[in-house]
Amino acid sequence: MVTALSALAAAEPTIDYASTAFVIVCASLVLLMTAPGLALFYGGMTRATSVLNMMMMSFGAFGVVGILYVLYGYSMSFGPSDLGGIIANPFDKFGLSGTEGLVNPFGYEGYGDIPELAFVGFQLTFAAITVALISGAVADRVKFSTWLVFSGLWMTLAYVPIAHMVWGGGLLSSSEDGLSAMIFGATDGVADVVPIDFAGGTVVHINAGIAGLVLALVVGVRVGFGSVAMRPHNVPLVMIGAGLLWFGWFGFNAGSELAPDGTAALVWINTTVATCAAMLGWLLVEKLRDGHATSIGAASGVVAGLVAITPACGALSPIGSIILGAVAGGLSAYAVGLKFRFGFDDSLDVVGVHLVSGLWGTIGAGLLSTSTGLLYGHGVKQTLLQIIVALASLVYAGAVTLVIALALKAAMGWRIDRDIEVSGIDSAEHAESAYDLVSRAGRLGLGSSRPRTEGSPS
Repeated sequence: MVTALSALAAAEPTIDYASTAFVIVCASLVLLMTAPGLALFYGGMTRATSVLNMMMMSFGAFGVVGILYVLYGYSMSFGPSDLGGIIANPFDKFGLSGTEGLVNPFGYEGYGDIPELAFVGFQLTFAAITVALISGAVADRVKFSTWLVFSGLWMTLAYVPIAHMVWGGGLLSSSEDGLSAMIFGATDGVADVVPIDFAGGTVVHINAGIAGLVLALVVGVRVGFGSVAMRPHNVPLVMIGAGLLWFGWFGFNAGSELAPDGTAALVWINTTVATCAAMLGWLLVEKLRDGHATSIGAASGVVAGLVAITPACGALSPIGSIILGAVAGGLSAYAVGLKFRFGFDDSLDVVGVHLVSGLWGTIGAGLLSTSTGLLYGHGVKQTLLQIIVALASLVYAGAVTLVIALALKAAMGWRIDRDIEVSGIDSAEHAESAYDLVSRAGRLGLGSSRPRTEGSPS
């Protein structure tokens, strides 16, 4: 009897409390990245009369995605029934039914299980920030209602399928039915060459970056683009937002290990040094090109480094991460100026930072992976696979975004009125203003032209 009970106990799943706490804390850090991190970063970059709308686009996206991901997004991403390698069945875990138990999502040996709901929460925050990232490409000029509808449609038709294809066992994963297995073969049900996307180079950054480019082209340029200086209205807000993004990104990257182990520690170090190198790389390009190293450049370099190391953070050495980050900072610093050359108005450089550094990080993982990378003498297969996966994500997300954007342009319209765009979107869309400087000046007597006489109150 004792032996039988012992065997039964050994067979039952056991919760790993350390890993569970780790995943929940990391999910909270990723939530912090969207609100307030991204909201402040983007908000500070816009005009003073558009800052609330920009921040509301992050908050609104989180609200829409949070509901839809619980209803069907998680099931479509990680449900048990694969539908053509593109999505999982949205009804298998609709409304999170059947997620009350424990799971070991990636089959780690040596760890107990975590509650599936902890994994759901972690993935929900990824979906939300991916949608919110796109908003920077169309700052200052779109209807808030159209943005909210776009957020729901894009999460459903673009984000969720790519998440399933890459992380959920679909076409771009290591599955024996995936693209890698078709090209390079499989052994014991696993592709011989495993795609590298540790925390979302394709799923998050290439996905959002190409969506931002397509949306910017469909919506069109801002009034005065290319002829009127459109500078950030509050650089300290940008710096604070970048700092919060950097802080939260440790949940994003290290949390993707789903366990507090040696790999998570390596990811933490790699994320840090890649970000440092990217910031310095960006500032160097600025200094050589423009003669000045700017605060906005430092903040943008931080984000470029974080983006680039995201897919590769578990596969590189710290030295490789420094190289990856430095190249990312330089590439993105150069790429953000291309919008003026080619005439697309990517307001807050979603394309130059997320698409460019996301592509470089995904491909760079194939070059610099210590176990399979080309530069470590392991052949070209990993690099080729990384390029194929990146291009497949690019084409799929771009095509889906184009269809959604054109449909909404016809059905609801994207642009606010020209007069509203010039005067500022906050008052028209939200009946609020971020700053009450004019009326406050009047109350203090600062707006009067009457000279102050001797003895009058200050």
